[in-house]
Amino acid sequence: MDKLRGGAETHKEQQFTHPLAEQLNSTRFVRVVIDRSIRRELDYSVPPTLAEKVVVGSRVRVPFRDKKLLATVVATLEESPADGIKPIEALLGEKPVLSANLIELARWMAVYYCCPIESVMRSLLPQVIRRAEVSWRKQLFVSLARSATAEELEKLRKRAPRQAELLDAIAQLAAPAPAADVLRDTSLDNSTLRALVRRGFVELREQAVARDPHGAEKFLADADLRMNEEQTAALQLIETALQNPESHAPILLHGVTGSGKTEVYLQAIRATLARGKSAIVLVPEISLTPQTVERFKSRFSDEPEMVAVLHSHLSEGERHDEWHKLHSGRARIVIGARSAVFAPLDHLGLIVVDEEHESSYKQEEAPRYHARDVAVVRAKIEKCVVLLGTATPSLESYANTARGKYVLSKLTQRVDQCQMPLIRIVDLRLERRKEKAAAILSEKLRGAISDRLAKNEQTILFLNRRGFSTSLLCSHCGKARDCPNCSVALTFHRSNARLSCHLCGHNAAVPKRCPECGEDALIYAGFGTEKVEANVAAIFPEAVVRRMDADSMTRKDAYRETLHAFRAGKIDILVGTQMIAKGLHFPNVTLVGIINADLALHLPDFRAGERTFQLLTQVAGRAGRGEAAGEVFVQTYTPFSPSIQFARHHDFAGYFEQELEFRERCDFPPFRHAVLITVRSEHEARASFSAETLTRRLREALPNEYILGDPAPAPLEKLQGHYRFHILIRGEAILRLSRLIRETLDKLPFPEDVAVAVDVDPYQLL
Repeated sequence: MDKLRGGAETHKEQQFTHPLAEQLNSTRFVRVVIDRSIRRELDYSVPPTLAEKVVVGSRVRVPFRDKKLLATVVATLEESPADGIKPIEALLGEKPVLSANLIELARWMAVYYCCPIESVMRSLLPQVIRRAEVSWRKQLFVSLARSATAEELEKLRKRAPRQAELLDAIAQLAAPAPAADVLRDTSLDNSTLRALVRRGFVELREQAVARDPHGAEKFLADADLRMNEEQTAALQLIETALQNPESHAPILLHGVTGSGKTEVYLQAIRATLARGKSAIVLVPEISLTPQTVERFKSRFSDEPEMVAVLHSHLSEGERHDEWHKLHSGRARIVIGARSAVFAPLDHLGLIVVDEEHESSYKQEEAPRYHARDVAVVRAKIEKCVVLLGTATPSLESYANTARGKYVLSKLTQRVDQCQMPLIRIVDLRLERRKEKAAAILSEKLRGAISDRLAKNEQTILFLNRRGFSTSLLCSHCGKARDCPNCSVALTFHRSNARLSCHLCGHNAAVPKRCPECGEDALIYAGFGTEKVEANVAAIFPEAVVRRMDADSMTRKDAYRETLHAFRAGKIDILVGTQMIAKGLHFPNVTLVGIINADLALHLPDFRAGERTFQLLTQVAGRAGRGEAAGEVFVQTYTPFSPSIQFARHHDFAGYFEQELEFRERCDFPPFRHAVLITVRSEHEARASFSAETLTRRLREALPNEYILGDPAPAPLEKLQGHYRFHILIRGEAILRLSRLIRETLDKLPFPEDVAVAVDVDPYQLL
């Protein structure tokens, strides 16, 4: 990179010219991680001119072979054992981008998750910050340079009335204002403004303007709500922990849906700010961010810049500005998805992980970290409090409370005396016999929706499957249209009349005849949210029906607009996937229909039952959060499944007890850690041979205390054109296991077209 673009303060390059001999005689060295995967750290010398400025966390430009690369300083050294040390070439910015605590966290992650530290650094620093190619947006501001005399004003009104009009408007400004806004409000043009500048009446100055993703919204001030006894006890526990965080264990706030967990978060953060500390709030889904941001911005509306937002739907410019708000200390609260756990906040006092059980906190690419677990470790390093909140705790977190590692606080009642919704189970086997076809909506659910429409109440329909039909089949030969890259059938999307793979993104036209047998016998099987929306709209033509899934929410503000319309009562029935399943609070929703509760229940994954129980409980919790009672219909072909029955009775303790017994018998988490190694290649034989070879080497390296399974094809054998084989290892000493796996992999050469991924504490085994 020959030249770095960017006008932000943190992007300025401090160049130097120094004789090479003098540079190499410098007594100061740094160890850096370059922005390239080489699996090692490098030492460089620091010229005397920068010796006092280069610190841990600084971004620098260094020579590497025949290139100039960006790097992050992770340590400063008085001397280095390396030979042929080169000097760093430039320091980027005056202030380090990472704190020593975050670098310590990065080192822990690299060891625990068995991955290169370079990949961890890519997670810690957003790409827009690492590349330093985006700067602040600049805008011209206008203000009065001097007051015009009465004589000058009189002449101006006669000779240039438009200039006089604009001068009057500028004179009334309380502070410098964007010139574009002033011209728009007065319906005058830029030439008029420039004429006033030449006359010396006004001045223009270029200023940096923050790109606020919520800048166009107005947030009404919101006062703290009165809390019940359980909420008060939870808040007191958190305040006690804030007084002495070093000696306090993480807190698990187990509150039923609608019990007011968010109010506890808000008041706990207020107490944190009062101590001069900052706070991180993690939410699992981007769709939850608008509602959470609204509550926090309203509660802390007296300081508009107090709350920053970090998630993947921000533009690069917005992410740049929000990150720098946190880095500079102007914002002291950050709300975001899993990567917000790395927010550059000083004096961190509290980390809140909302819906801590959610699998979306687990990253599926290297580094394969879990944001909840990283939050717990960061809290320990930063000496701050971590609060995990959920209505359906993960078995790992709940087991930690039983072992004394976490402190448990319970909210057993909904706020404002709201009752838990009544859950009704609809046996789809009986419905199928009765209607002689698989109806999307059972008779009982159709009747319940009709009743809600008559009462002007709202309904949520949940199905965790996108598209119109889940497969295209030939009724003559029975062949399905499969994805050429993945072991799944293509999904039909009626909106664009295409067949799509939701795993690799492959698209295909809908054939008129079966490609296998040539017969005109193609039929659509199964259904997704798109078909549910069409079906519901046909049954209830008077209702306003909208869909909320990854296909319909492609525009940047689509989430926020849909949720606002639903809250305003402009939508009667909202159909959606898991993005509507949790965290949303709509008092007028009195009915929730779960179209098919079996989708995730029978997957070949030891967490399938737990995920189903959590999802049903969370979706059901969207009903009855206002004055009217809530009702939930769960449509299923397996009504006697423990996951469904325990969810029906809101019995987490009962489910936890029976699931824990199963996990203990099978040596699964939380009794042992699991590590899933995936070997993949475009050539099935090479992937299989490499997996067998790796398993043989691991058997030689691992002590008998670890349970090492045989290599086997993954349940989803082919993904994105690669054949995949799994090796599952279970054991207790996870840091030792990660080290032994890394040592084994480093010694074993793999063919160029074979890739190996290590997933510590995997959240899905597909």
